[in-house]
Amino acid sequence: MLHFAWPWMLACLPLPWILARWLPAAKPASAALFIPFADGVAEARDLPAARPWSRPRLLLLLATWLALVGAATRPQWLGDPQPVPTTGRRLLLAVDVSGSMATRDMAGNETRLQVVQQVAGDFIRRRHGDQVGLILFGTAPYVQAPLTADLATVREFLDEAVIGVAGRQTALGDAIGLAIKRLREAPARNRKKGDTVLVLLTDGSNTAGVMPPLEAAKLAASAGLKIYTIGVGAPADSGFFGLGGSRSDLDEDTLEAIARLTGGAYFRATDEEALQQVYARIDRLEPSAGRDQWYRPSAEWFMWPLGCALVLSIPAVWMERRQWT
Repeated sequence: MLHFAWPWMLACLPLPWILARWLPAAKPASAALFIPFADGVAEARDLPAARPWSRPRLLLLLATWLALVGAATRPQWLGDPQPVPTTGRRLLLAVDVSGSMATRDMAGNETRLQVVQQVAGDFIRRRHGDQVGLILFGTAPYVQAPLTADLATVREFLDEAVIGVAGRQTALGDAIGLAIKRLREAPARNRKKGDTVLVLLTDGSNTAGVMPPLEAAKLAASAGLKIYTIGVGAPADSGFFGLGGSRSDLDEDTLEAIARLTGGAYFRATDEEALQQVYARIDRLEPSAGRDQWYRPSAEWFMWPLGCALVLSIPAVWMERRQWT
């Protein structure tokens, strides 16, 4: 769509006519003025009078002026509206990629991590307007994706997570400590109490790291970081007379305490459907706070009428020179 950024410049269109109509004519020089080259001036009296402007030259000058005014209105071509998400909450996902996440007990033949990647990926997609970051942890935690509004990239990084990439053990406390560090590294003007949430997902207990989980939770509470904890994996099964059953190392007491200390909540997900319900509930508890804004990409077109004015001025100047030769 064509748009004029400065349409008020059209008021300059009648300016040449106004100047020609209302400006006083030039007065002849005073006879008392001494001119050292008076003889040359006397000879100049015999020159023929200036001829009036020709119609083609007037049309060229008029077209040049119209093109200049058109360029001054700053024409733009506006593209289709594009959504720009505003920053709402800052949400960190801490996902356990320790060795036990390779267990296939939640959805058919898929591992726990594969189920988490599918469900958490949909959760990320729904956080429109928020900044989302991703922390992967095993024996040690690391930031896979910093806080960003580019949700597609965060989801891609989650899909690329590999079991054991951070070690085979589980460092819950260190994962929380890294989230606190990322929070403190954010500029103070962007930090608001209660606007940062950590969703911590694991299938085990703390078996590695230097920071105890409950101590890390207390630091998180003082930093204004709310933590929602999710325990995944099928419940332990003792089997027939205690033989051959499945085993779960999940420390639910610690996960509940972490959530309670930080003002969050603890959820248990034993299968894919339960995990979907957990993330849907977190969506309701922490709704996306940002609202969509829209912008229209624009391309400046003023150079086209400006170039046209330049081209038209060349024959107009040539015709003027020819008139006086």
